[in-house]
Amino acid sequence: MKNIALTSTHIELGAKMVPFAGYNMPVSYEGVNIEHETVRNAVGVFDVSHMGEFLITGENALDLIQKISSNDASKLTDGKAQYSCMPNNEGGIVDDLIIYRFNQEKYLLVVNASNIEKDWNWISQHNSMDATMRDLSDEYSLLAIQGPKAAEAMQSLTDVNLSEIKFYTFEVAPFAGAENVIISATGYTGSGGFEIYVKNDDAQRVWDRVFEAGADYGIKPVGLAARDTLRLEMGFCLYGNDIDDTTSPIEAGLGWITKFTKDFVNSEALKKQKENGPGRKLIGFELDERGIPRQGYDIVDDNGKVIGNVTSGTMSPSLEKGIGMGYVPVELATPGSKINIQIRKKTLPATVVKMPFYKG
Repeated sequence: MKNIALTSTHIELGAKMVPFAGYNMPVSYEGVNIEHETVRNAVGVFDVSHMGEFLITGENALDLIQKISSNDASKLTDGKAQYSCMPNNEGGIVDDLIIYRFNQEKYLLVVNASNIEKDWNWISQHNSMDATMRDLSDEYSLLAIQGPKAAEAMQSLTDVNLSEIKFYTFEVAPFAGAENVIISATGYTGSGGFEIYVKNDDAQRVWDRVFEAGADYGIKPVGLAARDTLRLEMGFCLYGNDIDDTTSPIEAGLGWITKFTKDFVNSEALKKQKENGPGRKLIGFELDERGIPRQGYDIVDDNGKVIGNVTSGTMSPSLEKGIGMGYVPVELATPGSKINIQIRKKTLPATVVKMPFYKG
């Protein structure tokens, strides 16, 4: 089990620690609902230092990224970020990721913790153009400072005007006494805020100063459990749940990050799938009666026949109802369609809805 730089700090704060993607991570402090509401209404801080960071540099850096990623990274300009995924050869997804462009020969790829080794090997095997690759995952800590009060609460820690950092853009600047900090706005909660990439040696000092600066704004540490309920309310995919090696970006509603203006791994097959239409689609649903859908529960038709399964589910703290995502046949994917969720011995009716669930 790997520890992150601030493991002892989280333990001292009373965090419930759990193994996650090979790391010892804080899953909750005060409780999921309190932490969830903190992010929706004020400002909360997640330590997501388990995420992976790969630096891709050199004159062929963009060529490599274009080969392995579904989105068109040539559209990026300096200081911009892009959500993308890496298709495999079988119609599934190796991982989803965020691509940051510093300049035309320097990019940072941020990948999921559970896939760091798999992603590194996958990208390496496609690096026939000899781009320079460095795995920085063990050198950096990542704090996600999320919520509507994040910009105001953190402004005293940097000269960068935080309110002017637009969604999916970033700056490199001093922050909380640390130099060369990546300050980005690529949040996973739907409530605004920033991600702060700092060297591990600076992590404790930055953490302490963040909490000092946010003291008057109701700042609290937030664990991975609330991160999951927040992202699910927004309909954001989680790798390993809603997308994986067997789900295509077209099925998963990620056609918007799948650009056929270039060639990339398995692009021809995915293009055909888009043209012909997939047989199943990832949908969002709300339970019509009280209950909590969980990952792995069956989705059934009115005759009890299994037609899909729940990929993510929870009791939404903001909506106070059971919500979830799952794959169903395409004819049942239209908002308003009726499905049923098998929750142990009970079959509960549910309605397919347009995501996000939470409208802010």
